[in-house]
Amino acid sequence: MPRTALHGRTDDNEPPARRSDTTRAAILDAARERFAADGYERATIRAVARDASIDPSMVMRYYGNKEGLFAAAVTVDLALPDLAAGPREEVGRVLVTHFLAMWEENEVLTALLRVGVTNQAGAERMQGIFRDQLLPVARRVCPDPEQAPARAALVATQVLGVALTRYVLRFPQAAALHREEVVAWLAPTVQRYLTAPSP
Repeated sequence: MPRTALHGRTDDNEPPARRSDTTRAAILDAARERFAADGYERATIRAVARDASIDPSMVMRYYGNKEGLFAAAVTVDLALPDLAAGPREEVGRVLVTHFLAMWEENEVLTALLRVGVTNQAGAERMQGIFRDQLLPVARRVCPDPEQAPARAALVATQVLGVALTRYVLRFPQAAALHREEVVAWLAPTVQRYLTAPSP
């Protein structure tokens, strides 16, 4: 006899792998909605499980803990500007200005950075976001595309370092800087990483 399952009906003869995929999809859908509604701190495994109509132990089975679930559920579009469309000497300023706006306006990105510091899944998700989205930008503006991976990684050290100290750890001196001051300090370094000749 068919039985009621997550978000609809399924057959007892359905292959276990397909049931597993259905369960994972239901968990991730519920997690995205719950994190969006409650934020990272207030969302709970129990609430996600309730929304997905499953036992909380199933969430733990597939994702381990809230950090792992968050890393699997969230997607972040950095919405990077087309640096090749503007003056070459402005790419550092444009990129730093854009990232500061992202950190200050995108709660998900800050939460993912916080998770990534202590959780392998979060770290891998953050690595993937920067690799897939920042690397193509670096390739378009750097003098030697073969060096783009190293240059993009160096840019990431700067923008992630500022984000960590300013928005996660909240070092008083870093948090107190006005956005224009951060741009003035950081932009020349990012500019050099992207466009200067290789040392």
